[in-house]
Amino acid sequence: MNILQAIILGILQGATEFIPVSSSAHLVLVPWALGWPEPGLAFDTVLHLGTLTAVLVVLRDDWLSLLRAMWRQIVLRQGERSQVSLAVWLIIGTVPAAIMGILWEDQFEALFHSPKSVAALLIVTGLWLALVERLGHKTRPLADMNPLKAVLIGIAQGCAIAPGISRSGATIGAALLLGFRREVAARFSFLLSAPIILGAGLLQLKQLMDEPSVQVPLWPLVLGFLAALVSGYVCIRFLLSFVKTRSLSVFAAYCCIVGLGVMLSQMVLA
Repeated sequence: MNILQAIILGILQGATEFIPVSSSAHLVLVPWALGWPEPGLAFDTVLHLGTLTAVLVVLRDDWLSLLRAMWRQIVLRQGERSQVSLAVWLIIGTVPAAIMGILWEDQFEALFHSPKSVAALLIVTGLWLALVERLGHKTRPLADMNPLKAVLIGIAQGCAIAPGISRSGATIGAALLLGFRREVAARFSFLLSAPIILGAGLLQLKQLMDEPSVQVPLWPLVLGFLAALVSGYVCIRFLLSFVKTRSLSVFAAYCCIVGLGVMLSQMVLA
């Protein structure tokens, strides 16, 4: 992989991790369409670390508030109730994806080698976004969150381990379908992304350490990380503003068009 490819894939990862069009789909389909080599585990790991850093930086006030509340609750038994509750919902919402990833790791992994399957799941993402825009009431505040709703949003996040299912699209869509306001759905989705991205990154680091030593060029890793960080930062801020007043229909259309285009090209090339 050369430096230009690393930067482009880093930008794609950072942007599509948070914009609801599936980062995993783009990291499968773009190299496939352009004939680039597969990025490899080390590069994928640093891209995850880049997007994790982006969400921690943009939502740093939220994370600091959550950490203070949990510390005060554990040590002083007097944490702010709303913040402690939010921390609990995030923990509950993370569990389904962790379980699904462990149980069906091989099945999810196999999909990464099938552009046609990825394209089909990208269409599923588009149809899901269109559905939730039509059916979601979008009026509930975060205070209406409860364990069942957190689990349902967490299951949606678990489904997004499959390449083509957008993590942000799945979780924001689930929250909208449960009636939460747009800005609440987006912020909860981005907060919920940090533990699962961290978990994926740590798992990949373990796999790297278990593999025989492989020479990995430094600059593609560094520039890929920075590209993912910057594009992720920009796109989180963009989407938090965008969803307050606008629908996700444009992303639904994009997913369907790209998915159909890839499937048609597969049929032509077959």
